Amino acid sequence: MRRYLIVANQTLGGDQLSAKLAEYMRAGPCRFYLVAPVTQTEASDQWAVGGLDGGVIPGAYKIARALAQGRLQHELNRLREAGADADGEVVDPHPIDAIRKLASREEVDEIIVSTLPRRLSRWMAMDLPHRIRRATKLPVTHISGPAGPSL
Repeated sequence: MRRYLIVANQTLGGDQLSAKLAEYMRAGPCRFYLVAPVTQTEASDQWAVGGLDGGVIPGAYKIARALAQGRLQHELNRLREAGADADGEVVDPHPIDAIRKLASREEVDEIIVSTLPRRLSRWMAMDLPHRIRRATKLPVTHISGPAGPSL
């Protein structure tokens, strides 16, 4: 059985990632472990509202974490309904350490990193696919596409 570690957040449920996972499922028995890093926000705990003169929304990290959890659960449900063996978790916005630990704990054959298009992706700006490859020494497949369905 092939085991895949999927790193995605905003692209969970998107067409490109869904097509890739369906391709792997058609190829034979596999297990997916999804990792949804919380989306990094400016100031990490506050979001400005109403422009520069507006107030702030406290707890932006909690909101971003709840969104990541919702996307993750939605995708896990979809995969399980399709017959996949799937599990996952939400991790901090800087996922390299978590991915390294999971890759050793979960006996992973390949890591799939799903990002927004290069011009929109912070993960691509930080070269996440290559950093994961260096940190884990595992094959990494990069998929780029628009965001998945909104919650």
